[in-house]
This record gives sequence, structure tokens and C-alpha cells, in this order.
Amino acid sequence: MQKLRIGIIISTTREGRFADKPTQWLLQHLAMFPQISAEVLDLRDYPMPFFDEQTSPAYAPPRCAEARAWAAKVAEMDGFIFVTAEYNRSVPSVLKNALDYAYHEFNRKPATFLGYGGVGAARAIEQLRLICVELQIAPLRNAVHIGMEQYLAVASGDRRLEDFDFLDASATSMIRDLIWWTRALGQRVASRWHRKKSLLSENARVLVMTDLASIPAGHWSSGMARRG
Repeated sequence: MQKLRIGIIISTTREGRFADKPTQWLLQHLAMFPQISAEVLDLRDYPMPFFDEQTSPAYAPPRCAEARAWAAKVAEMDGFIFVTAEYNRSVPSVLKNALDYAYHEFNRKPATFLGYGGVGAARAIEQLRLICVELQIAPLRNAVHIGMEQYLAVASGDRRLEDFDFLDASATSMIRDLIWWTRALGQRVASRWHRKKSLLSENARVLVMTDLASIPAGHWSSGMARRG
């Protein structure tokens, strides 16, 4: 069975960011699920300018080369995990900017979330879920919330994320949920594509038969005779 391609999107690009610690911890958890092929989508690798396109990517591809590379990478994924901080009760601007640069590449794929900081970035994740809906991403319920106490302990080096059993349990539940939804949505998309191809084939057959029916009988017979 083909592995599910899961993109881990890191939401911050600043120097000294905390995001690398939970990302590595998350990769260790994902490695325990052979169904998954995980890849880190680090926004540092896609230095996109603030959105300045003539129209939404829903209607035309971006002109920016970095944005086109970002959208192409997003298109390769079957599902996503957003690793996000919370800035002023919202998502980091660099993440919002990246989301604005893609549309069709995100459609009909599931996403879940790992947040860290005050209240486990719960408010940022709620806003991120709303953005996902507009991008036709299916935002999942289960998520991992690294609260301020755990965040400070890990950031200072006094503790490790592996020391918190409840975070391990949350990660396992989140990943299992993501696997289920990625498979379910993938099957639906594939099924719709096959039905569409079947419908196109049937429409083509009807058009051919209609065209043949419009040919006078004499012409049909003489044409067959010439070809025979």
C-alpha cells in the first residue's frame, strides 16, 4: 500500500524559534506509523514576499517563483500537520502569507495541529481551522497543545517533551485520526475522479453515436465499402 505523504508545516521562521523541538519530537512519533511518509515543510525554505499577486491563486497561479515552488510542494502532500506558535492570539503572519499563496493544492486534504505557548496556542489553532475551511482543507478535531508550563520547561532545557505522557497520548490520538481521514478523503477524491472519467467516456460515446446517427444510410454504407 502506498504511504500517506504528510507535510509538517512549521509556522515560524525567526531565529531561535521553539518550533524545531516539537517538530523533531513529532517526527519520532510519526516514525512509529509505517503508513506515513513525513516531510518537513519549513517556511524558511520558501522565502515568499508578502502577498502581492493580481488575483487569488484560486483563479491563477502566482507569479512569484518561490510561491510556485511552495504550491508545488503542497500539492505533493496527502495531509498536513501545522506546528504553530500563537502571536497576539492569532497565527504567525509568515504562515498566513504562505497559506494565501496556494489554494487548489490544499483542497480536500485533512490537517491537524500542534500548538505551543500560552494555552497551547489554542486561539491560534481555532483561527487556523477557519482559514483551512476557506482553503477547502478538512481541519480535524484532535490536536496537541503544549501549554506554557511545558513550553518553558522544554525551552529552558530542564525537561524534554518525552517527559510528558499526556502529550505522547495526544500525539498518538492525533496521528491515528489523521491517518483515518487522509485515507478516507483520498479514497473519496479517487472515487470522484474515476466517476468523472467514466462520465466523460460515456459522454464521448454518446456524442460519437449521435454523430454516426446523423450520417445518411447511403453515406455510411459507401464509406464502409471504401474502407473495406
